[in-house]
Amino acid sequence: MNTPARVIVIGVGNEYRRDDGVGWAVVGRLAERARTRPLPGRTSLVVCDGDPARLISHWDGADLAIVVDAAHTHPGQPGRVHRLVMEDGRLAAADRATSSHGLGLGDAVELARELDRLPRRLVVYAVEGADCSPGTGLSAPVELAAARLAAQITKQVARCQDRVGRR
Repeated sequence: MNTPARVIVIGVGNEYRRDDGVGWAVVGRLAERARTRPLPGRTSLVVCDGDPARLISHWDGADLAIVVDAAHTHPGQPGRVHRLVMEDGRLAAADRATSSHGLGLGDAVELARELDRLPRRLVVYAVEGADCSPGTGLSAPVELAAARLAAQITKQVARCQDRVGRR
């Protein structure tokens, strides 16, 4: 009997710092969708402040961990999404963006590697923000990116479950 893949989607950030809350917004959209159309298999949705220890504890043992976070780039293009993929402990990225947190994802990946607690596959979506000032609500380009990412992640989770089901 095939066991469904353990998939976790982690929204990183702070929902009270406008665009820094994009990860939380994506997870919120996925949770809303799951009320009427559950995500397949053993899929979990969580939000996190980006603390490396918490990130590691969330993705430990996952077949697929998807992390959504805000990013800062110079020059920036609000709403642009950077995708980084790590499979079997190796990171492959077409481009790099800086997290909106001083410590966080990069530190978590390196620490998890040392502790042998990396997920089998890690996909990071870093969304360039426009406004990280105090307050709630995303800027228009980041809101649009969040909607697109939620749809894309839904498909990605389904593909992961299909691949595991065929093993």
